[in-house]
Amino acid sequence: MEPRTRPPAWAAALAGVTAGAVALGIAQLVAGVFGGTSPIIAVGNSAVDNTPLWLKEWAIRTFGENDKNVLIGGILVVVALLAAALGVLSRRRVGFGVAGLWLFGLVGMVAVLTGAEAGPLAILPPLIGAGAGAMTLSSLFRRLEPPPWAESERAEALAAAKTDDSRAAAEPGDSHAAAEHDDSHAAAERDDSGKTEMPPVMRAGSELHAFSRRRLLTGVGVGVGVAGVSGIAGQLLSGRNDVSGARTAVAKALPTAATPLPPLPAGVDFKIPNLSPFSTPNHDFYRVDTALVVPAVDPKSWTLKIHGMVDKPIEITFDDLIKRPLMEADVTLTCVSNEVNGPYVGNARWLGVRMADVLREAGLQANADMLLSTSSDGWTCGTPIDIVMDGRDALFAIAMNGEVLPVSHGFPVRQVVPGLYGYVSATKWVTDIKVTRYDLDEAYWTPRGWSAMGPIKTGSRIDLPRNKVKPGRNTIAGVAWAQHRGIEKVEVQVDDGDWRVARLAEVPGPDTWRQWAIDWDFTPGLHTIRCRATDGTGQTQTANGAPPAPNGATGYPTVLMEAV
Repeated sequence: MEPRTRPPAWAAALAGVTAGAVALGIAQLVAGVFGGTSPIIAVGNSAVDNTPLWLKEWAIRTFGENDKNVLIGGILVVVALLAAALGVLSRRRVGFGVAGLWLFGLVGMVAVLTGAEAGPLAILPPLIGAGAGAMTLSSLFRRLEPPPWAESERAEALAAAKTDDSRAAAEPGDSHAAAEHDDSHAAAERDDSGKTEMPPVMRAGSELHAFSRRRLLTGVGVGVGVAGVSGIAGQLLSGRNDVSGARTAVAKALPTAATPLPPLPAGVDFKIPNLSPFSTPNHDFYRVDTALVVPAVDPKSWTLKIHGMVDKPIEITFDDLIKRPLMEADVTLTCVSNEVNGPYVGNARWLGVRMADVLREAGLQANADMLLSTSSDGWTCGTPIDIVMDGRDALFAIAMNGEVLPVSHGFPVRQVVPGLYGYVSATKWVTDIKVTRYDLDEAYWTPRGWSAMGPIKTGSRIDLPRNKVKPGRNTIAGVAWAQHRGIEKVEVQVDDGDWRVARLAEVPGPDTWRQWAIDWDFTPGLHTIRCRATDGTGQTQTANGAPPAPNGATGYPTVLMEAV
């Protein structure tokens, strides 16, 4: 018997991709059932943790807040290509592809086990997913083999051919009679309509070894259906951890501040079109997370543990926290990854409990100098103790701009510390604070090339104009910030001319950004606009440009525009 031919590469690749999809879908389903982490998310988190600093900065500059979506999409594309390659490799031997899928499962298991929330059942999603993918690949390759009746048909055809040859050789004189007999037999098989019946299966030559596209596509359809249904079901089951209902309950009973702040000053916002408003709406407030999936923390089970170099470790619940005296604070937050003239800065009115009051209850030891806070997803942050304890409005915040914290901004509790970049102060979903020392512990970003301490640098931004304006008088405007020092002056320069002082909006205190604006007469043509801010200590922004790493970008914001 002749050896069977291999299926075409495209069919094998399709089988591999389908098997990979089933593996991911089943893994998602298992993660939803047992409350685990999807292998794709686990691998993505691991990629974020181990990505070089320069690549992270490039991703933030290029994709902004969509950088993690791009990462997940890239991982899925890579998985699809590798699955297709495993399918093609399986043309030689299906065991090769099956082994590759189990290797994928092993990588997923390592990724989930090294995650911050790895539990005893963490290996189940990648393990069961890999098994489902391996079974799917084997099943589809069985469909790529010639159907069972193909070989028997081929054998019958060969036997019949040999019989005909033998008969022709043995009875050469009877060929004419045999032909007449065959014609009579064929005529007898004609139906009343005059049509001739044909055999239900007719294959010859290489067709005897060809796979059935219908069988393959049927199997692929079933596999895609299983992948889709299991993936969606896994997402829905994961939704059991959704805390929107709990957030709504907190919102209905949101406490008020013991001493509410007065309304914002009348002149706090110039209300110029395209100028950043003084208060950033919650849905527009920037986000920078290391986790690919926003943690869902139920306030009923949330606790904050304070331990380490303290006289009396304490642990408080959410109900305990909100029964304490609450205060409001207007504070601008800034990300250390913000480029000069970048978008990662926002201002809000926060409601929460003063951090210093809670820490005093634990009794800070004299030689401690750092608060190592941890979020529910395992991210850590190192905050200087002296900054938190010097009287500024450092909060365990539960609300922003009059609303319960959005889940993406740290619900139920986050830290807000004026005067520090977010990576050393603004822990979202905070659950643990270890009182320690900088020479004993380090936070998430420190071994990744960022400074251990991150005091805010005086900064400013040009919001308008951008691109093109009409010649003549136009408004140049933006915001400036120097949290806990305040902004005293903003100057503007056009085309290397003289620096002119801009008018400043009112502010409620030194911890927020400040709007600035100036009118300028533009002549037709291209123009370069720069600005610089001076803080409350008399320190002016430096002209020396520097990237965000290791402790914040510097340089004059610059905009090239045209008056036409």
